[in-house]
Amino acid sequence: MNSTWFLITAAAGFGVTAVLGWWVIPLLHRLKFGQTIREIGPKWHKKKQGTPTMGGIMFIAGTTAAVLICVPLWYIQQGFETPLMLTRVFGGLGMALGYGAIGFMDDYIGIVKKRNLGLTEKQKLILQFLVAGAYLLSMKLAGEDTTTIIPFIGPVDLGLMYYPLAAILIVGLTNAVNFTDGIDGLNASVTMVVFVALTVCAAHLSMAGMTALGTASAAACLGFLLWNFHPAKVFMGDTGSLFLGGMAGALAFGLDMPILLLPAGLIYWGEILSVVIQVTYFKRTGGKRLFKMSPIHHHFEMCGWSEYKICGVFGGITVIGGILAVLAVLYGV
Repeated sequence: MNSTWFLITAAAGFGVTAVLGWWVIPLLHRLKFGQTIREIGPKWHKKKQGTPTMGGIMFIAGTTAAVLICVPLWYIQQGFETPLMLTRVFGGLGMALGYGAIGFMDDYIGIVKKRNLGLTEKQKLILQFLVAGAYLLSMKLAGEDTTTIIPFIGPVDLGLMYYPLAAILIVGLTNAVNFTDGIDGLNASVTMVVFVALTVCAAHLSMAGMTALGTASAAACLGFLLWNFHPAKVFMGDTGSLFLGGMAGALAFGLDMPILLLPAGLIYWGEILSVVIQVTYFKRTGGKRLFKMSPIHHHFEMCGWSEYKICGVFGGITVIGGILAVLAVLYGV
C-alpha cells in the first residue's frame, strides 16, 4: 500500500476538522446552540453552561471529506477493491453518518426545548436498529457471509444468528461510546486511540479502504481535540458521539473482527456497564448508589480526579487495549 495516500487522507481529515472550528464554533454561538448542564451533574460543570454543542459536525465533515475525496482518487491510481470492500468502506461511512443524523436530531430537539433531553430512549433505539439493519443489509447484498474471524481460532460461522447479534453489538457499542462523552476531550481522545489500533490492524491485513477510513477518522478526532480539550470551546454532542460509535462499529465489522472491540473498547464497556450496574443497584436497594455518579468517569471526577487525569488514565487503558487488539491480529490471524 502507498503510504503517501494515507498521509494525505490523514492531513485532509485533520485539516478540515481543525479549520472548521474557526467558523463552526462562532456559528453555534450565534445560533445559541449551547449545552444545557444537568442539575444532577457535578456542580463545577455549571460553568460549562452555554458552551456550544453539536460540534461533532466538525469531525463528521472532516472524516467524510477525507474519505470521499482521497479514497476514490487512491482507487483510481492503485486499482479498485472488490464490491464487498467498497461497501465496507462507504457503507460503513454511511452507517456512521446515519448515527450522526440521529444524534443531530436528539441534540436539536434538546436545544429547542432548552433542556438536556431530546429523543426518547425508545425513539433512539428504533432508529439505531434501523441504521444497523440497513448497514448489515448492504453488506449482505455486497456478498458478506455470516462468518466472523476470532484471532487464534479462525473463521466462525454464526449462521442466521449473525444478524441479530451484529445489530445488538453495533447499537450497544454506539450507546457505550455515547456514554463515554461528558468530560472535555475524553471521548475524542479515547476513540482516536481505538481508531488508530483498528487502522493498524487494517494496514497489516492489506485492507487499503479500511485503512483509509480509519486514518481519516483518527485524524479528524485529533483535529477536534484542538477545540475540545480542557477547557473545551465546543462539545461534540450526541451528533458527534453517535457518529464515532457508528464508525468504530464500521471499522471492526469491516475487518470481519468485531471481537477486537473487546480489548480496544475497554473504556466503552466500562462506561456502559457502570450505568447498568448503577441503575440495577439503585432499584434493588431502594435508592442506594454504588458509584458516586455514573457513567464511571463522573465517579472518578466526584472522587477528586481532574479532567486531565481522567483523560490520561482512560486514554492509557485504551492504549493497552489497542495494543492487545493489534497483537491479536499480528499473531493470531
